[in-house]
Amino acid sequence: MFKFEKKVLSNGLRVTVVPMKNSEAVTIQVLVGVGSKNESERLSGISHFLEHLFFKGTEKRPTAGDIYKELDRVGASHNAFTGYEITGFWVKLASKYFDVGLDVISDLLLNPIFKEEEINKERGVILQEIAMYEDLPQRKVAELLLTLMFGNQPAGRSVLGDKKSVGGIKRSDILKYRAGNYIAKNMEIVVAGKINSEKVFKKVESAFVKTKKGAKISATKTKQNQKSPRIEIFNKKSDQTHLALGFRAFDMFDERRHALGVLSVILGGNSSSLLFSEIREKNGLAYYVGSDDWLQTDTGLVYLRAGVSHANLRKTIEKMKDILSELKKNRVSLKVLNDAKSYIRGQMALSLETTDHVADFYGEQDLFYKKILQPDKILETIEKVSQDDILKIANSVFKSENISLAVIGRHLNATGQERYYKKLFSEL
Repeated sequence: MFKFEKKVLSNGLRVTVVPMKNSEAVTIQVLVGVGSKNESERLSGISHFLEHLFFKGTEKRPTAGDIYKELDRVGASHNAFTGYEITGFWVKLASKYFDVGLDVISDLLLNPIFKEEEINKERGVILQEIAMYEDLPQRKVAELLLTLMFGNQPAGRSVLGDKKSVGGIKRSDILKYRAGNYIAKNMEIVVAGKINSEKVFKKVESAFVKTKKGAKISATKTKQNQKSPRIEIFNKKSDQTHLALGFRAFDMFDERRHALGVLSVILGGNSSSLLFSEIREKNGLAYYVGSDDWLQTDTGLVYLRAGVSHANLRKTIEKMKDILSELKKNRVSLKVLNDAKSYIRGQMALSLETTDHVADFYGEQDLFYKKILQPDKILETIEKVSQDDILKIANSVFKSENISLAVIGRHLNATGQERYYKKLFSEL
């Protein structure tokens, strides 16, 4: 647990500072409450496109490589990411170079020049990124699952967009989208590491004083109207079949979210989980198998995943169905429950050893919940999760009307298999 301080600057920008005395590093992270769920169909992928373009030149560093050279000069790690509801930028470096990191990250966000030639070059880079993921079925099947679950709305589209939408995004679209989303009240800055809080607040305020005020563009609320199992098998020449089995759950604000996390660990979160033990260790059906929960501001899901031989697809899915049925019928043992809690506790402790993970932990809480809970408070909630809580959530989530199954592999009789799995899961 770390002592943190929060301030709201005069322009509405939120800043959280987390001193870590035992670290020699510091992470500066800027989180923006915008992602692909803010996009229209025509502009699908623009959040991710914009994330790339911030690194392609500023008034102070006009050449695309200048930003990277500046950070490489001091041995910094740096990256950015785009999700459905968040975009983030971070720099991690030795604490003595804090001023360099702050100058670079504030410069790239506040003073981008968005040259037409750089936009067109980066468009080609992103189109190659899209093509790369098309050839990675383990990743692609997760996108197909979301499309199957949510359809043609932002929650069901790829964060990257597609070739048509990315190909049609103009410079004027970029400028307008940035102006409507990269505003002070929609941003959170987190600094974690070996720093002096008072000095950091002053330096951050000075660096980001030009952040514009304004009203955020609202995200599209996810519509959900599923009433029966949705199954789709995508025939593709491959040496392995990949599957993603998802169940609609609840959003990130639901009080059951921590119990759902415990259930996900029990189901497939580690090497002692039910899925790993049954699918891989006992039956040798898969190399990778597991589960996770994924919660957003207005929806959520639990999903199971595995890569198996084409011939073992049916047996694997039947085993998964049996495991889910058992979780709905009987309470998990107290030992299994307590082991899952211990695993979460241990993983949290390990993650909070590094400045970048600490920045994630404190920053994303404040961005979405507008408040920060310390690790011990979260763990207190997790410790209260009971066997009956797990049973109740399993019965509320693992229902036939909540299920979607996406499969990628060499399967010619897709229609027949889809009918079989619909019938199988109608009995869940």
